[in-house]
Amino acid sequence: MSVLAVGLSHRTAPVALLERVSMTGEALVKLLHDVRQDSCVAEAMVISTCNRVEVLVTADRFHAAVTAITDLLSVHSGVPVEELRPHFFVHYEERAVEHLFSVVCGLDSMVVGEGQILGQVRQALKLAQRQGTVGATLNELVQQALRVGKRAHHETGIDKHGASLVSAGLALAGDLTGRRALVVGAGSMSSLAAVTLARAGVTDITVANRTFERGARLAESVGGRAVGFGAVAGELADADIVITCTGAGRHVVTPAMLSGPAFLLDLALPHDIDPAVREVPGVTLVDLETIQESGIGSAEGDAVRTVRDLVAGELRAYLDAERAAQVTPTVVALRSKAAGVVESELGRLLMRVPELDERARDEVAMTVQRVVDKLLHEPTVRVKQLATCPGGDHYAEALRELFDLDPKMPEAVREVEL
Repeated sequence: MSVLAVGLSHRTAPVALLERVSMTGEALVKLLHDVRQDSCVAEAMVISTCNRVEVLVTADRFHAAVTAITDLLSVHSGVPVEELRPHFFVHYEERAVEHLFSVVCGLDSMVVGEGQILGQVRQALKLAQRQGTVGATLNELVQQALRVGKRAHHETGIDKHGASLVSAGLALAGDLTGRRALVVGAGSMSSLAAVTLARAGVTDITVANRTFERGARLAESVGGRAVGFGAVAGELADADIVITCTGAGRHVVTPAMLSGPAFLLDLALPHDIDPAVREVPGVTLVDLETIQESGIGSAEGDAVRTVRDLVAGELRAYLDAERAAQVTPTVVALRSKAAGVVESELGRLLMRVPELDERARDEVAMTVQRVVDKLLHEPTVRVKQLATCPGGDHYAEALRELFDLDPKMPEAVREVEL
């Protein structure tokens, strides 16, 4: 089984298309299960954010898996596969691992270095775990990617390079001091928006959310106030700045709800704010397409180069460990066969010399075992080391041929002390 990543991102597709493909809730769960049930897929997870929709699987047939995933994305999104096909990216094996590490570090985000992707990938993994669509390979790979992401954010200045889509969008709003803000939604992105506003000097913050208690907790954390979702229309009249990220799947702000100048930041996919609000005098709408076109946060810098080096090093370490693990069944099979030979020969010895007392028997057994261990030590250590080199699998193959080993035998893959 090999790791395969197929999907669309802001780098390969326009935001308008991403909006049509983006999935949440039950639609996302259904896609996840349909991908997993394909005959060539063993494990699956789906990362669906405002920047990307990508499917990560382990598969035994490359072309069949790519076709299955692209067809399912088309079916579940309702977008014809012919329209989607030019915008797909496909990464396989080593390149898929490198891609995942880069994504989690924020190198592939619209705003390079933004930290929300860590939590989004973590949630994608948790969903796949709850739904039973991931196994050991993807679980370990994604856990490792999350550790790489944490390193990148903790050990470099990548977070400062581009903190988030929120800060990128608000950079287009000018001075925020003393302005009145309305945050629609109380999820992770809305929480970040409220905190960013407070740090920028906005002291009058209102949070509107369907679940009032959750909105109230967020409002309290930034010294603001909470209102019910039904009060959004009334609150818009008093707000200078409006930030939305609800995941409602429909427009929660329309032109008819606006009556005066305002700066609107829509961070949702599908969009929360009707693009037609741009026709309202005095209204400025910034959405993901605006941020993408502005290029804010996309420049290369020292921190980005440092993270790229970190990813390259972590990728080498991961691939070395994977190659070494692949020869483990062969090493276990070799030691298992040697143990069988020792046991058989000791049995023959005791039949020939039955007068040996227990102490002598133990000494002979220990001596023979030490000889075997010493003879096998160097080959087993070396084959693990050589496995990390190009063509390293040939050394394990040579061992299997020379010693007539079958690493697939149950006794050969059991847990043993190597």
